[in-house]
Amino acid sequence: MADKVIMLGNEAIARGAYEAGVKVSSAYPGTPSTEISEYLVQYKDDVYEEWAPNEKVAVEVAVGASISGVRSMACMKHVGLNVAADPLYSVSYMGVNGGLVLVVADDPGLYSSQNEQDTRMVARAAQIPVIEPSDSAEAKELFKTAFELSEKFDRPFIFRTTTRLAHSQGLVELKERMDVPDKVYEKNIRKNVMMPGNAKLRHIEIEKRNLELAEAANTLPINTVEMNGTSIGVITSGIPYQYVKEALPEASVLKLGMVNPLPRKLIEEFASKVDTLYIVEELDPVIEEQVKSWGIQAVGKEIFTVQGEYSANMLRQAVLKEDLQIKKPAEAPQRPPILCPGCPHRSVYHVLNKLKLHAAGDIGCYTLGAVAPLSVVDTTMCMGSSISTLHGMEKAKGREYIKDWVAVIGDSTFLHTGVNSLMNMVYNHAAGTVMILDNSTTGMTGHQDHAATGKTLQGEPTYAIDIPALCRAMGVKNVVEVNAFDIALLEKTIKEEQEKEEVSVIITKSPCVLLDKSKKPLYIAHPDKCKKCGMCMKPGCPAMTKNTDGTIHIDDTMCTGCGLCETLCKFDAIELVKAGE
Repeated sequence: MADKVIMLGNEAIARGAYEAGVKVSSAYPGTPSTEISEYLVQYKDDVYEEWAPNEKVAVEVAVGASISGVRSMACMKHVGLNVAADPLYSVSYMGVNGGLVLVVADDPGLYSSQNEQDTRMVARAAQIPVIEPSDSAEAKELFKTAFELSEKFDRPFIFRTTTRLAHSQGLVELKERMDVPDKVYEKNIRKNVMMPGNAKLRHIEIEKRNLELAEAANTLPINTVEMNGTSIGVITSGIPYQYVKEALPEASVLKLGMVNPLPRKLIEEFASKVDTLYIVEELDPVIEEQVKSWGIQAVGKEIFTVQGEYSANMLRQAVLKEDLQIKKPAEAPQRPPILCPGCPHRSVYHVLNKLKLHAAGDIGCYTLGAVAPLSVVDTTMCMGSSISTLHGMEKAKGREYIKDWVAVIGDSTFLHTGVNSLMNMVYNHAAGTVMILDNSTTGMTGHQDHAATGKTLQGEPTYAIDIPALCRAMGVKNVVEVNAFDIALLEKTIKEEQEKEEVSVIITKSPCVLLDKSKKPLYIAHPDKCKKCGMCMKPGCPAMTKNTDGTIHIDDTMCTGCGLCETLCKFDAIELVKAGE
């Protein structure tokens, strides 16, 4: 009898990859997809796993593995798919050799993202089939199905998940790894070389394959009909299926495991059997718009929102018109988003704030520099955008205008997309100060390694990209490394670099405090010496609080011993009482 275990959705996907016989996986960390690769690495004897510098590279690696004849995958979050759009649209024309599946995790509710985009919309535009599971067990099994269909129909597949599925648990039955023979590679430039003449022919071919897949979708077992009463029928997929079953147990349900292409005949047949048809899908009306375009009467976004996550209670209110009389939850004290105690970004932002500088920001922990009390970051758009934004400002308004501005970007983000932006500044005779906040990790997603950390996803030592040398190689003459906590030197350096009429790069090299597991220095505050000036409070460290009389207290359970508060205190009210180890 097979073992049954409780798994997170992301863990189940990793297990599904293992059981499916996947041999190559490439990914860039991004919540809520990150843990797939971290769980998959336990199977490194059978599967090669890596962190790529960005999602475009990850997809291209997976495509290369597929062309060679093995099952391969790439993992990313929804906004990462935008970065991978270039290879995505072309591999759609190319097709596959070994099965190719791209895992894309959407984030309804914006738990950790800058937008709420729906991957199904991108997939439709790129003509990529999409499979979507509704729980951990399905996540594992349908992942294997995705590879089977990929090879059968010569199509890359997107495996869509959401935050709720990725981070919820379910019972999963473990099975053995499939022995999938490598496909033979055969040179075929008409299939694999996407120049215009070949692409025209491939477009015709994939349209045929898409029609075949759409027809097959009508009978695929991953699309299932659960007939109950005929009063209410619901078309749904993914996590919303769970809400439908809880809120509408007597309704008939068409649960779609494949959400692109849609099984038109199956949908038409199901719709004909129910009095009122509802379409329940989170985010965009992807299914709804297609169904209505076929002349089928259905209720969808007229009563359901296009924003955030759904719930069983929402369905009870929208469909059944129930007055649930739910009491409002008690108001808990608000916890503003804030950098960790001892974060090296805090000292950097303190200096920038002191100098009254604006920062074009980027994606990472350091985005929190936008909120009080730091309030330095003025813009954040997407990975690598900080440098390009600063460049655009300088070209629009001139060097004098951006002497009040810097660009801030993390080490992982710089390697992801910032390199090209910096190259553009140098190439186009720009000026401006770029600050690379190097904390030696991909901090926001849980401390994953990257190309400059010296360690691979599989835990092997490797060459660490020399970021200062890389900047100099691109032609940046002014490259300065500074300890983030040496605020006097940092302030002096920023002032000097801001006066230069060319590109400057300041690298604040201080590891993330959460990486250091050694015993931390211990600081205490002396209330009798405290003048209540508030200087130590300005950086907004959560370990610093005020006593009832206005003097300062340091919470030693939170303090990491960075020493920033001691540096800021001019009255010796904060003292180092025990050195770290």
